[in-house]
Amino acid sequence: MFRALYTVIFYLLVPFIILRLLWRALKSPGYAKRWSERFGFVRMAKESPNVIWIHAVSVGETLAAVPLINTLKHSYPRHRILITCMTPTGSEQVRRIFSDTVDHCYVPYDIPDAVIRFLKRIKPQVLIIMETELWPNTIASCRARGIPVVLANGRLSEKSFQAYRRVKYLVRPMMNQLSFVVAQYKQDADRFLTLGVAEGALSIAGNIKFDLTLDELTRVKAKELSEVWRGVNQRPIFLAASTHKGEDQIVLAAFQQIKVLFESALLVIVPRHPERFDEVAALCNDTKLNLVRRSQGASVADADILLGDTMGELMVFFGACDVAFVGGSLVPTGGHNIIEPAAWGVPILTGPHLFNFAQASTLLIESGGLIVCEGSGSLAHQFTRLLQDHTSRRYASDAARRVAESNRGALNQLLKTIKPLI
Repeated sequence: MFRALYTVIFYLLVPFIILRLLWRALKSPGYAKRWSERFGFVRMAKESPNVIWIHAVSVGETLAAVPLINTLKHSYPRHRILITCMTPTGSEQVRRIFSDTVDHCYVPYDIPDAVIRFLKRIKPQVLIIMETELWPNTIASCRARGIPVVLANGRLSEKSFQAYRRVKYLVRPMMNQLSFVVAQYKQDADRFLTLGVAEGALSIAGNIKFDLTLDELTRVKAKELSEVWRGVNQRPIFLAASTHKGEDQIVLAAFQQIKVLFESALLVIVPRHPERFDEVAALCNDTKLNLVRRSQGASVADADILLGDTMGELMVFFGACDVAFVGGSLVPTGGHNIIEPAAWGVPILTGPHLFNFAQASTLLIESGGLIVCEGSGSLAHQFTRLLQDHTSRRYASDAARRVAESNRGALNQLLKTIKPLI
């Protein structure tokens, strides 16, 4: 009954969803493309009776899924891997990382005709959902067709948990239909149990994001980029990664303070969303500091600020900086991937809002690899302290790397759950 009501409401909202796509397309043209896929009209590059469907809502989940996808491609060469996402930025990441070695499309909206049309066309053996992107009709339709659904790297913040509890009569049947939930940590598992996941379908594996690999090509690119950015004077590099609206001004104010002590310092600022590139460029120009844009390929020799307005380079940027601030944390977004800079052994600064990485942030804070800052003054102080005190910087660097290396293993646990289903 509750799912039927949800479905009616979703159908009624479709015209408004389309209007929202058009509105978002004003800043990000990708939202105006490939609408047919969102209604279940898809095609596979190659017909196959063996399809592994992986859903990763956007960029963060796509990057988290990379080790899993690569392992599945190697272990099951006769299977086709289909990766779905919701956003153009996620789609771009899939194409950049995997090219034509996987199939890819947008996930259909959670309305029965779109989902059924999609499933009839794809006929997946299993659906693997990354983190918490759960849709009642999609899961029910898979269950009705005998398609196992695995929630991989499952996490549930307190905020999301409370939101789900408010619609428990819709959520509980959906949770109970999940074949397996491989949760990140115990608090995630406890929340899933409370919401209706069967105890026998639940396991705890840790965070798969710790299983990332820094291959030799990535390391070489980072070393080359570092040499270019630093120049002959070995200028210090401050990376502000995945910034959100409201954070850029704080970072820029901090950097102006940093420039008092480190006149040659370079700020590399990378907004989280491409549609904000021009907006952040304007904020940078307002500081009267010299700005160059990465997309224009200009020299950074005389630049104070480099705007990272390209896609897919952030991992390399982490390997080329001295200290990294990870955004989404000075505003109540919940923070972004702090594990990537930790894997490089880069000291990490964040704001206080870290609920998306609660356990990982606790591990890094306790180790000394991550420092929580409250504003521009705190950011400037911590950066200058780490640059002036080489012992402290080395300690933070080693601590971050140790946490990243000692928490690997979630991927193997996840693969043990998936293997019997393929």
